[in-house]
Amino acid sequence: MKRYSKILKKENTALLIIDIQERILSVIHENERVLENTLKLIKGFKAMNLPIYYTEQYPKGLGPTSPKLLAELEGNVAIQKMSFSCHGAGKLFEELRGKGLTQVVVAGIECHVCVQQTVFDLLENDFQVNLAADAVSSRRIIDYDTALDRMRSNHAEITTTESILFELLEVCGTDIFKAVSRIVK
Repeated sequence: MKRYSKILKKENTALLIIDIQERILSVIHENERVLENTLKLIKGFKAMNLPIYYTEQYPKGLGPTSPKLLAELEGNVAIQKMSFSCHGAGKLFEELRGKGLTQVVVAGIECHVCVQQTVFDLLENDFQVNLAADAVSSRRIIDYDTALDRMRSNHAEITTTESILFELLEVCGTDIFKAVSRIVK
């Protein structure tokens, strides 16, 4: 029997964290939720040995990525960008494609600007996007809600952190399952 074609598969999936930077984070709606769930995604992807990318929008003005995230992102290098979409973040899309990654899990801020534009560009370039709705936000709730609706109507998969991690695991009873279960608690 067939499985749903959009189920995340470890061999095809990368995590992309967009612009969770110190100077803007404090004004983001439910910023602690965004940080907490992004940390869960990072830890889960690390436990499964899956690729993680993260960007910084104009770091000279917005500062570096949140120190809470940087502690877990050790060994990864920020991709700096001036464009809102990560499409303009160097050769990121080409690197994803070159590694055979076709499914991208997205977390970050702001949902209605950099996240949304990146999601649209990923979709336009034939990537499947799974947006962690509990790991994205904006300054205003109307911008967040409207962006989620717009991305959903344009075929992004809107889901949650825990759903993403368990989808990638596929089965229970393994050491990795136990590690991820501890992460999501």
